[in-house]
Amino acid sequence: MLFLLDVAYAQNITVKGEVKDDQGLPIPSASVVVKGTTNGVQTDANGAYFISAPSNATLVFSYIGFNTQEVAIGNRTRINVTLSTATNDLQQVVVVGYGTQRKIDVTGSVGTVKGTDISKQASPNAVSSLQGKVAGVNITNSGTPGASPQISIRGTGTIYGNLGVLYVVDGVWFDDISFLNPADIESMSILKDASSQSIYGIRAANGVVLVTTNKGKNGSPTISYNGSVGYRAVTNQVEMANATEYATIINELSASNGATPLFANPASFGTGTNWYNQVFRNAFQTNHQISVNGGSEKSSYNFSLGYTNEDGIVKTQGYKRYTARLANDFQIAKFLKIGYNVSGTAINTNDINGGIFRQLYAAGPVVPVYYADGTYGDANDFSLGGGNNFNPQVTLDFFNQKSKNYRINGNVFAELTFAKNFTFKTSLGGDFGQNEMRGYTSVYKATQGQQNNVSKLAVNRSEDRNWIIENTLTYKNTFGDHNLTVLAGQTAQRRKNYFINSTALNVPYSSDGDLYLSLGSAADRSVIDGGNLTTYVSYFGRVNYAFKDRYLLNATLRADAASQFFNGGDLWGYFPSVGAGWVVSNEDFMKNQNVFNNLKIKASWGKVGNAGVPVNPTTLTVDQRGGYVVVFGGVVYTGANVNSLVPSFLNWERTAGTDIGFEASFLNNRLSVEAGYYNKKTEQAIFNIPILSSVGTVGSEMLGNQADFRNRGFEFLATWSDKSENGFKYSVSGNIGINNNKVLSVITGSNPIYSGGQGIANGALATRTVQGGAIGQFFGYKVAGIFQDATEIAASAQKNAKPGDFRYVDQDGNGIIDGKDRVVLGNPNPKYSFGLNTTFEYKNFDLALDIQGVAGVDVYNANIAYRFGNENFSKDFYDNRWHGQGTSTTYPSANVGSTANSAPNSFYVEDGSYIRLRTVQLGYTLPSALTSKWMTKKVRFFLDAQNAINIFGYKGFTPEIGYVGSPTSRGIDASVYPLSAAYRLGLQVTF
Repeated sequence: MLFLLDVAYAQNITVKGEVKDDQGLPIPSASVVVKGTTNGVQTDANGAYFISAPSNATLVFSYIGFNTQEVAIGNRTRINVTLSTATNDLQQVVVVGYGTQRKIDVTGSVGTVKGTDISKQASPNAVSSLQGKVAGVNITNSGTPGASPQISIRGTGTIYGNLGVLYVVDGVWFDDISFLNPADIESMSILKDASSQSIYGIRAANGVVLVTTNKGKNGSPTISYNGSVGYRAVTNQVEMANATEYATIINELSASNGATPLFANPASFGTGTNWYNQVFRNAFQTNHQISVNGGSEKSSYNFSLGYTNEDGIVKTQGYKRYTARLANDFQIAKFLKIGYNVSGTAINTNDINGGIFRQLYAAGPVVPVYYADGTYGDANDFSLGGGNNFNPQVTLDFFNQKSKNYRINGNVFAELTFAKNFTFKTSLGGDFGQNEMRGYTSVYKATQGQQNNVSKLAVNRSEDRNWIIENTLTYKNTFGDHNLTVLAGQTAQRRKNYFINSTALNVPYSSDGDLYLSLGSAADRSVIDGGNLTTYVSYFGRVNYAFKDRYLLNATLRADAASQFFNGGDLWGYFPSVGAGWVVSNEDFMKNQNVFNNLKIKASWGKVGNAGVPVNPTTLTVDQRGGYVVVFGGVVYTGANVNSLVPSFLNWERTAGTDIGFEASFLNNRLSVEAGYYNKKTEQAIFNIPILSSVGTVGSEMLGNQADFRNRGFEFLATWSDKSENGFKYSVSGNIGINNNKVLSVITGSNPIYSGGQGIANGALATRTVQGGAIGQFFGYKVAGIFQDATEIAASAQKNAKPGDFRYVDQDGNGIIDGKDRVVLGNPNPKYSFGLNTTFEYKNFDLALDIQGVAGVDVYNANIAYRFGNENFSKDFYDNRWHGQGTSTTYPSANVGSTANSAPNSFYVEDGSYIRLRTVQLGYTLPSALTSKWMTKKVRFFLDAQNAINIFGYKGFTPEIGYVGSPTSRGIDASVYPLSAAYRLGLQVTF
């Protein structure tokens, strides 16, 4: 009866119209909703809409980036609306957890990026497009085609387990969105503070990114095509010593070690082989997407197909992605709406050997790619000096590995509106994926050091089976000066992973690529079958209250239970938050002032959690091996040993954050400013702590709640937007984030946590995490100069040094250089991140320029000293090396790889700051008079470049270096994938 009374209070009529911006241009995908209901539609590509609504109702028109407008129908059947631009204005609509809010009502810190800005980027991964666009968000890209970038929001959120942010795509939770076509995205909201994140509880420790995909639009079908073609090229390629220079410096290395010079006449080799030029290429890339949108007042649809083909800058490397997506919404009745969206992705890659970049840096230029007879140049050929080296072309030619990834995901939902102010929504989402890697090593003999006598096939396969159910009940009402929204919800999740890793030897080669484990020797097969299961159940609630649009209150509480903590831990975690805001500009005493168009002051506090720990982390396991045996009376008994120490109890890792800021606009909303201060403290952080092998365990680390650390900083965003009477329109937006990371306490007291051993010579650890310092600071010896002669050595604390070695500072003055003389050398955590984003439009032309960079950060160049024989040197090292008394006081001799010189020290720590022209794009839209003759609505051509200009002082390929395994190993360059620039020509057509 309530339903019938609600739908019958007024007679429905059909209202039509157009929604345009203040330039008179149509706004596609604008939202048109009957106020107080979920009955709504979206405008088509021409900004047109039609909707069925009661004759006395009010329509609410909104679109991200524009002021929301409410219009009473008043029995009218046609209503045209013009929405005014509200860039960073308090009236724009933003996506938040489990819904949307006007920006005026948001008390937390939320950054929004439009889908049009995301799809402009040349990267196939949408996360890369966020770089430089949101204050406090730091993106570290990988040059590998299709690879997901590392993202941190307001500094390091956690150290152990799942280090990535939570992505929520249309209500479904993901760890990664590399499967998603950027052209399918309508907007991305980045939840930065604990108040906005706490609604996601256990997965919000590293931040939350909400992704809203394109939905169907009311109106006749609209077909859109977006395509581009171009190439990628290596930028800032490291110049290596040529063959003559290489032979010269290798002779010096031999002499330093008391050996006979290897090369009688270095000049005879000329320039030799440039291995980078041999293996690198200009990599072809193309991207195409076609979409169809349409609908009626009863249903809407959106369908898209996408294809991406991107070669790697290394020959033979390739990445192909195929995407398909379908979304439908159905208005079954005024009070009931149902819908679904489903997407499928197939990714195929040709992989490369992960060590190829190390080989390219180290390969001797005296070695030819091929000899005159067509055989491979041999790095162990003693006529070429011999040595521990490679021919990278062999590695490239005999590496045969392909990967495939298939994924289907989506959700179905139903929304029921009842008693006018209540909306119940239920949603079921799923994510099902399969990954397979097949790698084959054939029998070959290319050189003395690069050969294989037994063929091997490795097949690794994994499957993900995840589902999530969410139910929410929302009460929304406006009475008098009060605006109240109450949300209550429940979530259940199940995440299941299976994997099989298998190998077989003596698998015969097949020219058609049909290689199977069953073809190998039965006695030489191995299979590891495993998996893990985690389940979660959650309850949450939120209250949003506003009085006269002046005084705002937001309170959230979420309770999560995770199966990882079922034994030996707190099963339930509770994550509260509260936020408050004061819209000063809506006060009566502000009505006559001419400074602020809008001014809001806000503050918030909240807690979030981290459930990214292994299954059963407190369960003690044992191992039985053949070595654990004892014989009694001639009978062999097998024993067991503890695998590793585990904590008896493990608490939730929690992050508590405080946020204070303001938002303001001036000069008729042309200038908008946002600024904020945050203090984010991670409590009982989960670390692996090294333990003594004397305790009898196989492992050398123990998991536990080991430390507290803090990220504290400032964020600032300013945007100026304006237009002229002659049609020139522009926007300039700049942002900067300042973050300071500090370890507040460690359970082991002053005992540090050492890490960062990957790529470091002699297995040394280059980072230290200790109370009072930042996470993963570089740690080692301070270089005071280079020993010039035996006299200097005799008077030093390094009696065993050689001329040309580093002279270290004796920090404690005891006349001995040992571990106690090590000091902090640098910080791999960026202190400053900034971006400048601009758009210009004049008549049919448009131009976008994006600049991005970081500062106050250091990187560790591990490439220089990581050598075991006669590896090559960079041209910079060759030109500046010590090769006799007085030749250098900063660079060591060719003996840089010795134990004394390769120890972590300040020479290898360099400034990692950079500034980059992230994107420049010039577009031209054909006049409508011309496109109408071609039966099209819009035709736009564009040219763009990405990463075309890069300014930095680092001596490697790129200072944009993330971490391997853990943030305690951040910023170590052990042959990272080189940076590349992309150049494209594109076409966008709408029919």
